[in-house]
Amino acid sequence: MTLLAYQVFKTVAEQGSFRKAADILGLTPSAISHAISSLENELGFSLLNRSKAGVTLTNYGEHLLPYVNAVLNSEESLEQAIAEFNGLKQGKVKVGCFSSVCTNWLPDVLHSFRKEFPDISIEVFEGTYDDVVYWIKNGIVDLGFLSVSSAGDIPIEPLYKDPLLCIVPKGMPKAEPKEYMGIDELRNHQFVTQRESTDADIQNFLKENSLTIQSNYHVVDDLSTIAIVAHGFGICIMPEMVMKDIPYEVDCYPVKPDAYRIIGIAALNPGFMAPAVRTMYNHILDAYQQPEFKS
Repeated sequence: MTLLAYQVFKTVAEQGSFRKAADILGLTPSAISHAISSLENELGFSLLNRSKAGVTLTNYGEHLLPYVNAVLNSEESLEQAIAEFNGLKQGKVKVGCFSSVCTNWLPDVLHSFRKEFPDISIEVFEGTYDDVVYWIKNGIVDLGFLSVSSAGDIPIEPLYKDPLLCIVPKGMPKAEPKEYMGIDELRNHQFVTQRESTDADIQNFLKENSLTIQSNYHVVDDLSTIAIVAHGFGICIMPEMVMKDIPYEVDCYPVKPDAYRIIGIAALNPGFMAPAVRTMYNHILDAYQQPEFKS
């Protein structure tokens, strides 16, 4: 088994197509097919299901892919270490993030990092908290932005305390003349909610305050949630970061008791990062870690 065979398997799995994998790797589709067949013969089991619609991973393939990713990441780490010994800063870093970090932080991170380290390339994957957790655990990304509550058993370094706000339709009358939304007032409203994989911290806030909410709207996208609220179909809880540059007219109130999500940067093995990954990790800490989280 060769590193090229592993790279072919990984690329086919990601693309779901021999032809697309061939285009990416600069090989012919027949060479891709031959590499996969040789790998399967050597392993003694099938890695891919082949059909007219494309290719998908077999159960064996799904279980093997994280190990293949680990081998390829180790090779990348070795190449980066050698480059670092030679006084060079180069390599690739794959970063997972959720929507509001992608729109608010990533452009600045990519710009400032590229300016300082032009030979290190960055690949970004955007998804839900669950997606980022999966990508980290399976070696698809090197680093991932998560909320601390969604990281589970993945080591995470806290960066930023993001207040939770109550979002209501513009001009909606309040039952109490206060500049915040208390628990008792929240109980009286229809909610627009998101999947737990998207807003775990909001779900925790609701549970901690015994808020059993009613909702006919269950969405994933932040902007979709706020659009439904803006048109008068309910209220929602959102992190403050999400509300920057929102194109809909809504009113925002702090919630009482105060509530936050804590955003952090997570890595599966923080003590054993490739040089380029460590460089990006430290760059993010320097740019976004609030003083209260610095050790």
